[in-house]
Amino acid sequence: MIDRCRFIGAGAARRIALGLVFWAAVLAAGPAQARDDVYEVVVPVDVTAQSASEAKTEALADGEREAFIRLLERLTLLEDRGRLPQLGPQGITTLVRDISVDDEKTSGVRYLAKLTVRFKREEIRKLLIDLNIPFAETPSKPALVLPVYQAAGTLMLFDDPNPWREAWAGLPERGNLVPLMLPKGDLSDIAAIGAEQAVQGDRQRLEAIAGRYRAGDVLVAFARLGLDLKTSRPRLDAELVRYGGTDRVQRLTNALTAGPGETPQGLLNRAAKLQARLIEDHWKLDNLMRFDQTGVIAVTIPIPDLKSWIGIRRNLAGVSIVRQVDLVLLSRNEVRANLIYLGRLEQLILALEQSDLHLSKGGDGWILRPLRATQGQKQNNAG
Repeated sequence: MIDRCRFIGAGAARRIALGLVFWAAVLAAGPAQARDDVYEVVVPVDVTAQSASEAKTEALADGEREAFIRLLERLTLLEDRGRLPQLGPQGITTLVRDISVDDEKTSGVRYLAKLTVRFKREEIRKLLIDLNIPFAETPSKPALVLPVYQAAGTLMLFDDPNPWREAWAGLPERGNLVPLMLPKGDLSDIAAIGAEQAVQGDRQRLEAIAGRYRAGDVLVAFARLGLDLKTSRPRLDAELVRYGGTDRVQRLTNALTAGPGETPQGLLNRAAKLQARLIEDHWKLDNLMRFDQTGVIAVTIPIPDLKSWIGIRRNLAGVSIVRQVDLVLLSRNEVRANLIYLGRLEQLILALEQSDLHLSKGGDGWILRPLRATQGQKQNNAG
């Protein structure tokens, strides 16, 4: 099978010795990036009881339960929500690694705080695997949403008011795998891209505004409000196009009709919530953990200095599907290593991109570089 061979060559003993010295230097430089951030959930608590101590005890239990629910919803698909486990307080507590408390306030009978609940990654994985529930762990870079709204034949993006933008701005923040953000709508944004250019998918302008916000992808969310002739209620035709940094394009379309008594703004709010969930689900489908499928790929990593390799190694440590990095060869200009990973090669490439690493074919093998180096090379070639 392709990419399962290992680098070989002369002077193995010297390479091992060099590798040991090099790794000692790398390890001394600081810890690698943790992979458990996705298993960390922040929840606010506000409980009133007969006493402050009772309120705090109840708040901690409520916070653990809410954090557990949010974590499972973060990792799993919409279609599996009905199969998620319902655990009692004791069962949830056994899955918690630790809790930290911020913004704590108490009165005689009330307790308020912000809890950060960190769960045990391997135990949560085992729970979902035992229940045969697929899940994803790879977080996406923040995606920039451009809400383009059409009413009475007019396209609006940064105009005020823009009820479609308000709908996206009102989405609750739950720490999903695909963080969403909106542009400020200031003069620099207006100069960077207009409504028609966004709908037409002008790559140059999309990349410009993405760079301004350091976004991974740009989501052009187009909504057209009209009237459903059968029900005489507001109808919304929505289309969302996701433009990726590696020329990936995903397209989602929805048509929704207002329910009895539902206002146009309520319809827009419902549509934004639906599209945000679909964005999340599509991302998870592309990044489902596949423990039954592993691969090994030999990569060459150009390094101008030790600092560059330390940065690359730190980024690799943040890619959950990379199970192991075997150092094979070290020289002044490059590192050769074998990446042992879960799932398909396409998943690996996408996951590496979220950690600012670019994997591509180069000559007879694979080259791993920082993403910014690849982008700079493309700009030089274009120039």
